[in-house]
Amino acid sequence: MADVISPEVRPARKADAAPDPAQRPAFDVIELFFFAYRDFVRDADEALAKYGFGRAHHRVLHFVDRNPGLRVTELLDILKITKQSLGRVLRELVDEGFIVQKEGEADRRQRLLHVTERGDRLARELARLQTRRVSRALATAGAQEAEAVRRFLFEIIDPEERAKVAALTGARPPKARE
Repeated sequence: MADVISPEVRPARKADAAPDPAQRPAFDVIELFFFAYRDFVRDADEALAKYGFGRAHHRVLHFVDRNPGLRVTELLDILKITKQSLGRVLRELVDEGFIVQKEGEADRRQRLLHVTERGDRLARELARLQTRRVSRALATAGAQEAEAVRRFLFEIIDPEERAKVAALTGARPPKARE
């Protein structure tokens, strides 16, 4: 039997008493984000589980694959995580042959990260899985709606981070609506 709460026993949703609609939580959008994220990462999570990896491994692998020679300090800034958190994940990816660390040519203290052929194959497979889901969703939108999605996501990013994100992704900041 499914674990579905019947309407008779489901507690009433907590109403928000804020009189000004602008002050009420955007529960519908927040919840859509939760569910969209859950499904966006599901396929990749299943592929990563075969290696004993999780989402942190995915993020590291993705950004190293997209940015060969990325410095560890740059990766820390991108992911906004601690050195300790990155250390465990990076060590596992190196030990399993997905990433290699090389010394910097000008500064041998630098650790430059590169994916191996194996790492590139996995990163591309994960990107393919997620691209399939994104493409399916964007296919239902026209060009203007797809641009609105990009603009919306860009606007969620902290304003002081937007230029870095645009430079890192190669994406241009979406045009403002006129």
